[in-house]
Amino acid sequence: MIYLDNAATTKPKKEVIEAMMPYLTDYYGNPSAIYQFAGEAKAAIENARESCARLIGAKASAIHFTSGGTESDNWALVQAVRLNPDKKHIIIIRIEHHAILHTAQALRLEGSEVTVLGVDERGRINPKDIEDAIRPDTALISVMTANNEIGTIEPIEEIGRIAHEHGVLFHTDAVQAFGQIPLDVNKLNVDLLSASAHKIYGPKGVGLLYIKEGLKFGSLLHGGGQERNRRAGTENVAGIVGFGKACDIAYESLDDRMKRESELRDHLIHRVLTEISDVNLNGDPVHRLPNNANFSFRGIEGESLLIMLDMRGICASSGSACTAGSIDPSHVLLATGLSPEEARESVRLTLSDETTMEEIDQTVEALKQIVHDFREMSPLYN
Repeated sequence: MIYLDNAATTKPKKEVIEAMMPYLTDYYGNPSAIYQFAGEAKAAIENARESCARLIGAKASAIHFTSGGTESDNWALVQAVRLNPDKKHIIIIRIEHHAILHTAQALRLEGSEVTVLGVDERGRINPKDIEDAIRPDTALISVMTANNEIGTIEPIEEIGRIAHEHGVLFHTDAVQAFGQIPLDVNKLNVDLLSASAHKIYGPKGVGLLYIKEGLKFGSLLHGGGQERNRRAGTENVAGIVGFGKACDIAYESLDDRMKRESELRDHLIHRVLTEISDVNLNGDPVHRLPNNANFSFRGIEGESLLIMLDMRGICASSGSACTAGSIDPSHVLLATGLSPEEARESVRLTLSDETTMEEIDQTVEALKQIVHDFREMSPLYN
């Protein structure tokens, strides 16, 4: 199998699983208990908190563990509009993950106002558009660090500066960027940041919300005093430990991984664009995640192409894993100006630190053959 769907999820590292196992077997105590046995679990959580914080240049006390990126996104938006009863306006962009879009829609039904801004043909937001949309009652600006479908990296630092100049909270969904590119919450001017373990070779079901020191921020879940009284519920100790180990690995390997994955990505993009006709690269060619390539193949439905790749043992996707099976075209690709037909012709290939050049070349050869065969059979393709 050639696995090229790492934006959907990654394979947990062996070291991650080994780090987790003692907290599923020997150290199973509830970390909220006061006896020494439970203290082993509590200490492990705090060590993991330090590891996660180091990866984004934060203080450990600013890291709050959640069940994943979706919960973190919901928490950030919901509580931002509850901070001040006079501020119920939110600014987001059209290509956000549905965890942001759907939460914003739910808040709109509760009385909040939401401004949804467009992006350019490469998926980048113009910071000036953000600034122009700010109102006296704006509670929060939320812009993703990097897009999960097309890999475009947004101008987060500039947006954060604008937000703070106007006294507005700034949140970024960094699920795809966390551990993949350098992030420093202080340089980026962010107040809130969401991340998830399973995108960086950690376990599923655990994530974090960074909450800037000194920010008064309420709970999303109630019923206990965990996570500094901000997130109720017995901690997922093994998952948190695995998250911390994944962060340690990501921190130590970041530069090498970025260099290697960028080289593989560029090789993939070059071969596809030069050896297959009528192909478009979606997303920004420069401001792009190291492991992301997204193409539209004219005249071929992406889902059909994925099925044929799967028959050859190659795993890819046509967009977000959270919308798999949807008949609607990608909202991200539509936002960049593609027609519904063009959006349905897209395929996303996302690499890991284990992807090889041989696998890339095998995938390109498979794409060439599949595209050729489909177009030969199509009465509509000229």
